Amino acid sequence: MKLSRRSLLKTSAAAATFATVGLPSFAQDIDELVIAYNVNLPSWDPTVGPSAVNPTIQGFYQSIFDLYIPQNPDLSFGQGLITDYGWNDDQTKIWMEVRDGVTWHNGDPFTAEDIAWSLERAANAETGNPIQFIWGKVENITAEGNRVTADVKEYEPTFFKWMSFLTGYVLPKKYYEEVGADGFEAAPIGTGPYMVEKFERNAFVRLKANENYWGGAPAFKNVTIKFVTDAASRVAEIESGNSHVTLEVPYEEFDRLKAKDGIEGVAEPISDIGMIFLNDIDVMTDPNVRKAAALAIDKGLIIERLLSGYGVAIDTMQTPDYAAYDETITVGHDMEKAKELLAESGYSVDNPVTFKIQTTKGFKPKDYEMVQAIVGLWRKVGIEAEIEVYEIAKHYELRAADTLAPAAFYNWGNSVGDPTTSTGFAMFGPSPHSVWDGEETFNMILPLWGEKDEAKRIEGWKAVDRHIAENAEVIPLLQYVQPILHVSGVNVVPHRSGALLPHLMTRA
Repeated sequence: MKLSRRSLLKTSAAAATFATVGLPSFAQDIDELVIAYNVNLPSWDPTVGPSAVNPTIQGFYQSIFDLYIPQNPDLSFGQGLITDYGWNDDQTKIWMEVRDGVTWHNGDPFTAEDIAWSLERAANAETGNPIQFIWGKVENITAEGNRVTADVKEYEPTFFKWMSFLTGYVLPKKYYEEVGADGFEAAPIGTGPYMVEKFERNAFVRLKANENYWGGAPAFKNVTIKFVTDAASRVAEIESGNSHVTLEVPYEEFDRLKAKDGIEGVAEPISDIGMIFLNDIDVMTDPNVRKAAALAIDKGLIIERLLSGYGVAIDTMQTPDYAAYDETITVGHDMEKAKELLAESGYSVDNPVTFKIQTTKGFKPKDYEMVQAIVGLWRKVGIEAEIEVYEIAKHYELRAADTLAPAAFYNWGNSVGDPTTSTGFAMFGPSPHSVWDGEETFNMILPLWGEKDEAKRIEGWKAVDRHIAENAEVIPLLQYVQPILHVSGVNVVPHRSGALLPHLMTRA
């Protein structure tokens, strides 16, 4: 049963644009911090459209806007615009205490009304918030003094976690209503540590420090973030001295450059995972094909050879950091078993099963090369996969329309570490983030969304993960280790979410 539901930077253009940015100084007193980032920024509204659920651009948003509830670098939950929060005894209401003394970038005072309005807007399906199905579970949102309350229409155990995650940003009620969506896109304001000074689409954004930031003014008063989507170009940026900080470079280049004088590197596990979506269309409706595809992949070898050992092999959509991680769920690597399964369905090396696999190239370290290696392993057992390269924005478009290829490589971000925001959204057919429409998985997941018994909820998700692994409905590959390179004059604090945050950077 199916459940129905709905460039690279051009060198010449980049050179001309970056000439206006200016080259960074490597003196102790760096005036302008320059960062070479791996993605473009498609939109300044962090709460609507496909870009709002792109984990890789949350660092931009968190520089300008504040989340309702921030996460510390270790992913613990901190105090932000909301300083305290909770449920009433029978979980029919929520309450939030709002920080006093905060101002918007234009000088307007921030109030509890901004919190209430932002939540109401997020809950309104007409605004286009892709997480509206979470925010819409409360109603009668009321601001009184520094306290916001709301009635619970439907219990959502992760509601407050989402306030630290995708689309969980507070926007300015008065300013937004004055300028409208287009005006906000042209001149966005927030309460965050930086303000937008200049934005050149597909080229760079220049930020200036918010000296009145409630959390303390950032160390670097001027920051330019270049959009450098090609990994080799990011390597050149740091090696040539054109940027102070970059990330997501090939690991062999990371090891080479951090050994050079004046350049340092940090590489720590983040909450992102690399995985292959399997769309239950065409040959992927055959469980033998899916299971063979999973068994043929030697994750340890790929991490060792292609990622220089930087990575943690996983067999479910949970990393060891996530709440529902279960180390007893394993898939393994077995080429002979893969061949046997394919033979049962009439396939072999001489008569291979064929399908397309989509991937980005240079978006994450060795993404394309990993897919090449996987396709090579598949070929040895009787799978012939054609590789199609696309930009990450195209992936979101195809996924939302449920038109991904039978296989599609992707990095899944889940900084709050909850199973609903990993397995749940990726594998629940009606979700706009899923392309798996199987009825059995749907029926296992459905009752977990509103489960009030936390222990029962987590055990339920572990059971879902086991079912998915046994039936090869998705192929998790690894937990990423994020490589960050920086000049010796800058201290960089990595964030476990993978967001590169300039306000956490200081002078060495």
